[in-house]
Amino acid sequence: MEKIMKGFPLSHVIGFVFSLILTFGAAGIALKTDLSFKVIMWIIGSLAIMQAGIQLFMFMHLREGEDGKTNVLNILYGVFMAVVIVAGSIWVLSSGHAH
Repeated sequence: MEKIMKGFPLSHVIGFVFSLILTFGAAGIALKTDLSFKVIMWIIGSLAIMQAGIQLFMFMHLREGEDGKTNVLNILYGVFMAVVIVAGSIWVLSSGHAH
């Protein structure tokens, strides 16, 4: 059932290097640039989402196994629901003063 991999874990090293690049990139942008706070936060947020994707696919082996596609669809559904709940909450709370 489980596939035993022998040899050098190249995908782990690649994922680790990408994670380091994204982490140091975010730190460098935050500490060494003169961009506005809002732009820095958008860049760091984008890099964080990219790093979360790398973590899921490279280290947690999201696509491996019999239910690889199902796992990806479940993660996408969870992200969609989180966005709907947060956006809906912000929408309701910000428009509550109008009534």
